[in-house]
Amino acid sequence: MLALLYGGLFGLVMAVLSIRVPMRRFATGIAWGDGGDPELATRIRVFGNFIEYVPFILLLMLMIEMAGGAAWFLHAAGLILLAMRLLHAVSLRASGAVRAHRIGRGVAAAMTWLVLLACAVYAVALGLPVIG
Repeated sequence: MLALLYGGLFGLVMAVLSIRVPMRRFATGIAWGDGGDPELATRIRVFGNFIEYVPFILLLMLMIEMAGGAAWFLHAAGLILLAMRLLHAVSLRASGAVRAHRIGRGVAAAMTWLVLLACAVYAVALGLPVIG
């Protein structure tokens, strides 16, 4: 049930990130692409970055849970991923010239990648006994 919990939490974040794109499109009258609007481009990228990682990591978490993976691992992966995706969204939204925001973005991206790697390695480890 932990993957369900985190799936729901990420679904809420996704809903917020996704609605921001058409809201900006409506405000600017831009129907396709970003139309050169930096704010719309940022909103599209924030949503895209979320979609690039979260669904597959959630799938790995579900498989880990179904294979009897440790609850502490699933909580750690879910909470770290949630915090890092929120940090990434805030950092992308902020000015790229501000050093703290560049650092936040880098940390969020690196930690997201580490969660992906940890989940993948754990899934392989749990799946190896099935092979033999």
